[in-house]
Amino acid sequence: MNMFRPSSGPLAPKRPHFAARAKRVIFLCMRGGPSHVETLDEKPKLTADHGKPGRTPNSKLLGSRWKFQRRGESGLSIVELLPETGGHADKLCVLRGMHTDNENHPQALEQLHTGSFQFVRPSLGAWTLYGLGTENQNLPGFISINPLSALGGLRYYSNAFLPAAYSATLLGDANRPVKNPTVGNLANTRLTTAAQRQQLDLLQAMNRNLANQTADPRVEGLIESYELAFRMQDAMPKVMDLSSETKETLALYGAAGGPTETFGRQCLLARRFAEAGVRFIEITHTEWDHHGFLTSGMTNNCQQIDRPIAGLLTDLAQRGLLHDTLVIWGGEFGRTPDDPTTDGRGHNNKGYSMWLSGGGTRGGFAHGATDEHGYEAIEGKVHIHDLHATILHLLGLDHEQLTYRHGGRDYRLTDVHGRVVSEILA
Repeated sequence: MNMFRPSSGPLAPKRPHFAARAKRVIFLCMRGGPSHVETLDEKPKLTADHGKPGRTPNSKLLGSRWKFQRRGESGLSIVELLPETGGHADKLCVLRGMHTDNENHPQALEQLHTGSFQFVRPSLGAWTLYGLGTENQNLPGFISINPLSALGGLRYYSNAFLPAAYSATLLGDANRPVKNPTVGNLANTRLTTAAQRQQLDLLQAMNRNLANQTADPRVEGLIESYELAFRMQDAMPKVMDLSSETKETLALYGAAGGPTETFGRQCLLARRFAEAGVRFIEITHTEWDHHGFLTSGMTNNCQQIDRPIAGLLTDLAQRGLLHDTLVIWGGEFGRTPDDPTTDGRGHNNKGYSMWLSGGGTRGGFAHGATDEHGYEAIEGKVHIHDLHATILHLLGLDHEQLTYRHGGRDYRLTDVHGRVVSEILA
């Protein structure tokens, strides 16, 4: 008898609504709001008008300190701070007309993750699991590496009113980034596997009796989480052990040392999770809120992420995974073209940039535009609801059909909004 008893419950693989282009998602979340005019949205007019009065009272226009370069056969314009990521320009689908509803970090991050900044709602990863299940019953289907914990952070990865099995497993803490995140209490040194199984069977029998009496979905979630935790004891440490990776692979990600080591090892871990069948993986990189120290902040952050991201895209492509893995890069909003200081930018939710790669998106392609200074999206506008609808579509899910009954009505990730951005589909 198989003691690990792979679940046929809520995490079991499900058929999509239609043929999927992507099987899994890796979301690289840049917390703080990276400046679009210093990364993906070149603004010659902003540079030409540097020092002139801006729209914001007592502010002046601030041109970018860095040059942009045309990269790849597509000629995508990418800042010189990201030379290695720029080498993958022909794999990137840049959205330059992004906009969202709120300019405050907690609310904008919550809308980025859940579609709502007003109410507690399931996260994108939870909806993905609900719609598709996961491919490896011995691992969590939704993993967040270096997750946010402050200012409502745990809500960004929550199942909310969906069954508890769809919530994220959290590795590490963004307040204390570590290069080797671990799962606490994963091993039991006092009991053998068989003894643990007997102990768990007794506990689960009592839990199921309680579930039958109360019909409380939280008890069902507890049963599923205990079973997953039991199975994870064997599978999780193997996937998280990077010692089998070659020196060449570690170097590819910048994971062997230096300023790229922490994020590089996290990106390598994301590839290993994706390869092992985890459906949705998120990594958070922080400190993009550059109200001041823009020059040093952008330099340091781009140095930390550039090689790891390029390594991730290279590795996924070499392993034949990129075509059905959707990689997403971006933050909760962008930055203003003007500022009262000479080395900072404010929050800008009216226009900013993100990029997608793989998973059925058009590589070497830019969609949308902001105005000549970068204040707001004016062409090819993509709201967060549109982005969510498009992500689900690439996963084979119709965002209008993926609903869950709660409190007397049907809920969905996009609420009553959202359109699939067909222009970016390959």
